[in-house]
Amino acid sequence: MYACIDLGSNSFHILIGEWVEGRIEIVERCSDSVQLGEDVRKTGSISPGAFKRGLDCLKHFKTLMDQYPLEQYWALGTNTFRVTDNSIDFIQLASEIGIEISTISGVQEAVLIYAGVITSLPESDQHRLVIDIGGGSTEVVIGHRHSRLLTESMAIGSVACRDKFFPQHSADTALLETQLNEAAEAALAVFAGIGPGVRKAGWQEAYASSGTVKMLAAICQSHGYSKGKIELDALIALKSKIIKAISEGGELGGLKERRRDLLLPGWAVLVGLMQAYSVDCINFSATALREGMLDFMVKNKKTLAVMQNSELPDVSLTDN
Repeated sequence: MYACIDLGSNSFHILIGEWVEGRIEIVERCSDSVQLGEDVRKTGSISPGAFKRGLDCLKHFKTLMDQYPLEQYWALGTNTFRVTDNSIDFIQLASEIGIEISTISGVQEAVLIYAGVITSLPESDQHRLVIDIGGGSTEVVIGHRHSRLLTESMAIGSVACRDKFFPQHSADTALLETQLNEAAEAALAVFAGIGPGVRKAGWQEAYASSGTVKMLAAICQSHGYSKGKIELDALIALKSKIIKAISEGGELGGLKERRRDLLLPGWAVLVGLMQAYSVDCINFSATALREGMLDFMVKNKKTLAVMQNSELPDVSLTDN
């Protein structure tokens, strides 16, 4: 039995699974909206509040892990751990709780996300565009089966976008629209930076993972659009309703309250990406980094030599 812990800039997640008759069976999954990356863009540090929320969450995860006969666990820190000056302090305190954290690069994160997404997809000869919108970064991969043609990590995410373009709640719809347009244009400019590589690799199918994408897919479906898909035209058509829901604090079909603060930045990041790569429709993927971690652990077990020769040379597995 294995545990995978994904320490994102917005949410912390744990997945516990085992290998049963040639396939992975998930026995437990849990997540918490820690928002470790709040204000990181301005301060360069994990805030005291986020620090405490993160450690409290890890204590809960450790209690959960102790209930299972784990062979191994793997805890990975992503963008916030890469860019903050006090992440080493967080890692040290996490170790005292009993959870050893490895910080991975953006490209390493993208490798595992791609592996996780394709675990839920049928074999195909199509080139697949896979994206994951995190709190502090967005990973972009184009692959063919188990081979990757392009692997990038972009310095833009929903929490970072919120802190930059939507620092305070506003009831002014005109101001919100201006901010939203500016955020989407900024996102488009970031993603356009690798546009030539995306066009060269080419793709026929597009998939997106993360809580931000799940939120937007649910909103689209609630308003009569396709289930499990996000169409660019739908996002544009829903723009005024999204702004109104935020300005007035009202309900919006498909929106969970705990995700409200990431609605505008999430919309801006996804719209910017879809426009940059001419994506008319993208499929929601329920599998991502954690499933990629689990797949990697199961396939490699304790063969550290394999890991050192793979494209994940700087991360390690930990025995429980």
